[in-house]
Amino acid sequence: MTKKLLTLLVIALSLNTFAQDKAEIRDFFWGKNDEYKNAATIPDKWKNESAVIIYKYEDYDYHKFGKSVTYRSALRKRVKLQDLVAVTEFSEFKYSEKSNPRYGTEVKTTLGIKIVKPDGKEIEINVDKESVKEDDHKKIAIPNLEIGDIIDIYEYSTESFKSFFEYGFDEVEKTLGDTHPIMNYKLTFQTENDFFVNFNTYNNGPEIKQIPLDKSNERKYEIVATDIEKNDFPNWFYPLVELPCYKFQVFFARSGKFEKRADAFLPEKENIIKKTVSKEDVLDYYVNKFRPYGDLGAIEKFLQQKKFASTEEKVKAVYYFTRHYYYTLYVEAFVANEAKIMYPFDLYGNNPVFFRTEEAFINHFMAFLKDNKIDYDIVVATNRHNGPIKDLLIQNNATVLLKVNAENPIYIEYFSPFSDVDKFSSQLENTDAYALKVSKMKKVTDVENIKLPGTTHRDNTSKQITALTFGDNFGQFTIERETQLNGHNKTEEQASKMYFFDYTDEDYMKYGSKSLLVRVTNKKKREQYSNEFYSLISKLKDKQKEEFKNATAQEFELEIENHSLQILNTGRFGKETPFIYKEKFDSKNSWIKKAGENYIFEAGKLIGSQIHIEDKNRNRTNNVYFSYPRSFEEDITVDIPEGYTPTGLEKLNKKVENETGGFVSSAVVEGNKIRIKAYKYYTSYYQPNSNWNKMLAFLDAAYQFTQEKILFKKN
Repeated sequence: MTKKLLTLLVIALSLNTFAQDKAEIRDFFWGKNDEYKNAATIPDKWKNESAVIIYKYEDYDYHKFGKSVTYRSALRKRVKLQDLVAVTEFSEFKYSEKSNPRYGTEVKTTLGIKIVKPDGKEIEINVDKESVKEDDHKKIAIPNLEIGDIIDIYEYSTESFKSFFEYGFDEVEKTLGDTHPIMNYKLTFQTENDFFVNFNTYNNGPEIKQIPLDKSNERKYEIVATDIEKNDFPNWFYPLVELPCYKFQVFFARSGKFEKRADAFLPEKENIIKKTVSKEDVLDYYVNKFRPYGDLGAIEKFLQQKKFASTEEKVKAVYYFTRHYYYTLYVEAFVANEAKIMYPFDLYGNNPVFFRTEEAFINHFMAFLKDNKIDYDIVVATNRHNGPIKDLLIQNNATVLLKVNAENPIYIEYFSPFSDVDKFSSQLENTDAYALKVSKMKKVTDVENIKLPGTTHRDNTSKQITALTFGDNFGQFTIERETQLNGHNKTEEQASKMYFFDYTDEDYMKYGSKSLLVRVTNKKKREQYSNEFYSLISKLKDKQKEEFKNATAQEFELEIENHSLQILNTGRFGKETPFIYKEKFDSKNSWIKKAGENYIFEAGKLIGSQIHIEDKNRNRTNNVYFSYPRSFEEDITVDIPEGYTPTGLEKLNKKVENETGGFVSSAVVEGNKIRIKAYKYYTSYYQPNSNWNKMLAFLDAAYQFTQEKILFKKN
C-alpha cells in the first residue's frame, strides 16, 4: 500500500469515526428516547413571557478508563420564542473549542441546533458549515427565526487526560432557574469508584435522588423540577444565596494516599455523596494543614534595634516587611523573566523565597508569631456571595485569615502588592466564620464559631476635589482633580491605576533593598538589560496613560485630551492611609451650549455618571446585596467667566436620606467661583427588597443631579 493511499485511508477512517461520534451525540439528545420531541404547548400563565424554556437538561459524567479520566458535560434547552426580543436573543450563539493547557488535551465540543416551526417542520442547522472562528470561540448565526418558533439546542463537551495522582475537577455552582421560565428541568450526574462527590441543593432546591444501576461500582443521580419561574438576575444580587441552586465538586483519587492529599472535604467513601460540611469537618481538614514553618532570619534582622509601642504595631511592621521581602522584592524579576529580557533569579542568592501560595505565607507568619510568643487563631471563612459558612461544601470556597490576638485583634490576609494589615476581603466582612484555635501557638486543636468584623460607609470613602476653568468663549474647559480613596474603595483603584514601577521603588527605599538592575554587577550586561527593561517600562507607561485617559473619558462620558495622571500617595502602608492621585485634562465643545448671548452648562455631569434605574428594573423582587458600605464625596469649584452671572443653582440643591443611604448636594457662589458639593453613600451590605423604593429615592436624586444645568447669563 502506498504512503499516499494509507494517509487517505487514515483520514477517511478519522472522518467516519468523527461523524459516528456526532451521530451518537445527536441521538443522546434527540434520539428515539426524547420525550420532549413534540412538546410545544406553553401554560397560559407564561403566554406573555418573551420566551419559555420547555425543557432544560444538564448532564455530568465522570469515568476512568485505565490511566485515563474522562469528563463529560452536556446541556440542552428547548425554547419557545414568543416575541421579537427572544428571536433576537437566540439568533446567535458562541461556544468554546479551546484546549486544556494543564494536560495538553483538547476539549471536544459539539453543538447541535434545530428549529421547529409552528407547523411541526424541523430545520436542522449545519453547525460546522455555518459557524465562524472568532478568537478562542466559534460563533454561529441562526437565520430566519420567527415568533412562534421553537429552538432546540445542545452543547456536548468531553475532556480526557491521564491522571496518576489525585485531581480535583472545577466546582460547579448554578441556579436551577434561568432568565426565562422553565417548564421541565432535569439534571443527571454519573460517577464510579475512585470519584468522590460533594453535592447538595440549596434554597428549597429539589433533593438529589440516586438511580439504581446494574453495576455496583457505578452510580447515577438526578434532580427533577417543574414550573421554575424566571429571574432577572439584576445588579446587586447574589443568586446562590437566594435562588434554588446546586453546588458540587468531584475529586478523583485512586488510593487512600491520594485521598489524604486531596484539597477537598471528602466524603468517607466514594459511594456516599457528602451534602454538608460541619465545623468539625473543617477542623479535621485543617488540623494538619498549617504549621509554623520558615526561616525567620530576614525578619529577625529587620527587627534588630527596633522598638514598638505595642504588639499590634510590631505585627503590622513585620507584615509589610514580609510583603516586600517575599513578594514585591521579586516583582521586577518576574516581569524581566516573562519579557525574556534576562533570567534574573540567580541575582537574589541561593534559593530565593517568593511566596506563591496562601499556605506558604500563613505557615511563615505563624512561625514569626510563635517565635515572638504572640497568640493567634486561624480563621476559615467564605465569601458572602457563596452563602453562609454553615452551607460551606467546596473547599475552594473557603478563605483563610490569621487573627492575631494583640491589644486590638488584627486580621491578616495573604498579601497582594496593595494589601493592608487588618483589611481583608469585603466579601468576608460581617460574616459568620470558624476560628481554629491554635494550642501553644503551633498546632490547631479546636474550632469555634465567630463573627468577623465589618466596615461602614465612613471607612470606605472616596473624596474628589475638582476645579474647572473655562477657555475663551466657553469653547473648552480644563479640569484638575485630586482623588483620595480609603478602605475598600482604594483597593480596586490601586490595582487598576498602579503598575509595578509605581510602587517597587517605594519599597526599595523603605527597606533599603536593591532593585533588579542594581544587582547586575557586569557593567556591559547591566547596560544591555537596562536598555531593554526601560524600553519595556516606556511601552507600559504609554499603555497605562491610554488606559487612564479612557477610564476618565468613560467616567464622564465625554471626549478628552491632554490627560495626565500623577500618583501622590500609593496608600500601601495602612488601611487608613489614602491612595491619592491627581489628574488633569481638557475637553472641547462638551457640556456647554450657546443660548443667544448666554451659555447653558451641564454642571451636574461634574460628579461623573450615576446609576440610572430603568423602568423594567424599578419593581424589584430580589433582595439587594452590596460588596461593602461606601461613600463618595465631591468638592467642586467652577470658575465664573468674567462678564457672566450663574443662575439656576438651586436645582443642584438636593437632599434624600434614609436608612439605606443618601444623596445630599448643594451649590453656592463664593466670590468668582461656584462651589458644588455632593455626598452619596450606601449604609449596608444588604437591604431587603421592601427597602428598594427607599434606595431608588437617593439613586434617582443622584442621577437627576447629573441632568441639571445652570445658565451663565451675560451681564
